[in-house]
Amino acid sequence: MIRMTHAKAQRRKESQVQGLCAFAPLRGTSFLSRSAVLLLLIFQFSIFSSQFSILSAAEKPKTLLLQEVLASVQSQYPPYLAALIEQDIANGRVRQAQGAFDLNLNAGGTMNLAGYYDGRTGYAMLEQPLPFWGGSVYGGYRLSSGFLPNYNKDRTGVDGEGVLGFRIPLLRDGTIDRRRASLWQAQIDQELADPIILRQYLDFIRAATISYYTWVASGQRLALAEELFRIAKDRDSAIAEQVKKGASAPIVQIDNQRLVVSREIATVQALRRFQASAIELSLFFRTKDKAEPVIAERNRVPKAFPPHPRLDESQLTADIAKAAVFRPEIRRIELLTQKVEIDRKLAKNNMLPNLDVGVEAGQFFGGNRPRDIEQNEIEAKMEFKLPLQRREAQGRVDIADATIERLNNDKRFARDRITADVRDAYSALIAAYDALKMTRRNVELARQLETAENERLKQGATDLLALQIREQATFDAQVLEVEAQADYFRAQANYRAAIAADAPSQLTR
Repeated sequence: MIRMTHAKAQRRKESQVQGLCAFAPLRGTSFLSRSAVLLLLIFQFSIFSSQFSILSAAEKPKTLLLQEVLASVQSQYPPYLAALIEQDIANGRVRQAQGAFDLNLNAGGTMNLAGYYDGRTGYAMLEQPLPFWGGSVYGGYRLSSGFLPNYNKDRTGVDGEGVLGFRIPLLRDGTIDRRRASLWQAQIDQELADPIILRQYLDFIRAATISYYTWVASGQRLALAEELFRIAKDRDSAIAEQVKKGASAPIVQIDNQRLVVSREIATVQALRRFQASAIELSLFFRTKDKAEPVIAERNRVPKAFPPHPRLDESQLTADIAKAAVFRPEIRRIELLTQKVEIDRKLAKNNMLPNLDVGVEAGQFFGGNRPRDIEQNEIEAKMEFKLPLQRREAQGRVDIADATIERLNNDKRFARDRITADVRDAYSALIAAYDALKMTRRNVELARQLETAENERLKQGATDLLALQIREQATFDAQVLEVEAQADYFRAQANYRAAIAADAPSQLTR
């Protein structure tokens, strides 16, 4: 972009004026000629003016607002984007747990290599686990050949046998089993990702807000230091003239030069503080395309802080109730309790005996089959198994009961912790507001004293040292006011985080 300085613009204006003067001899020409020339000059001047206004508007920096920084955090801040990946991880765990209910293909066979019987068998089965009551259905094809004993259940005709059946556990693994427990817990983890991400999101928003107002305060403090330095430099020139005329002693000029140096040192320190805050802010403020850190320039510092209202005390009770609902800590503990409850149910399930029933139907294909095998056969199956000691399951029940009791205590304390956080943040915000009012009164009094001391110096009733002390007192009071305003907005950020005021309705990328 082509930039135009004020001096260049002034020279161009002067050349335009000179051009108008150069056409002064045209007064003797015809009226149409003079009108055409005049219109041409007006047109050129209007184009120049519009270009200058556009360039001036482009050069004017745009004030950096907090909303712009927070928008960058929501869309470009790497730790927040990394936190959002927890949702993808949880979704992957759900899909992984769903894999226990995938359709399975089982195939195999046997062959008698030596002995009286020389038969061979083969089978291919599809088995589908059911998502309810721990059962499964299966079906497939069996084929045997050669000489097999008649008690061999795999014996078929020449064309083989179609098989269809199901299995259902009546006691253990009926209402819950390891497959369903893993799936339910993975689904809870899917919900658990939201409070984890929300906790980090609130912390990131608070940190970005505090960093932003620290940057604003350091920028305004730098401006105050530069103004104080300018006053001492301007006075140094006036004192030098008085020393030449003999109106002031040389020691006065030396003292003011010492003051100039000390204030210049303070300006350098304030500049370093501003640069450090800008670098810290760049971690949150990033470019939209590549998410690279942007070091905000000084000309983007707001001239003043936003309004700072006093929080109504009657709102505290409502905010405590709001925090109990929207803060992620309690929701996280509730979800963890649900996961442990599933572990407890599974452990109690493992203490039950196994009583599995099933039905299998077979249909033989073709007419060439053994005479002792019917065309259609149905077989019912039952199996009972009882673990006698069951210590492993009982230990899991004890662990789950103790973990649930601990989580209930954590939940009660989390409510108390949230209430304490809100009350403490409210107290800090009110204290910051009251301190800000007092610092403003302090600035007013310091300015009155500085003005009065300046008048006394003009009247010869005081010396330069007294005025320097008043100027420094005013500067210190202004710095305290700036820091008090920053403290107010930092306290406001902590309060908003305590009540989860910035919690989004949905956590998405």
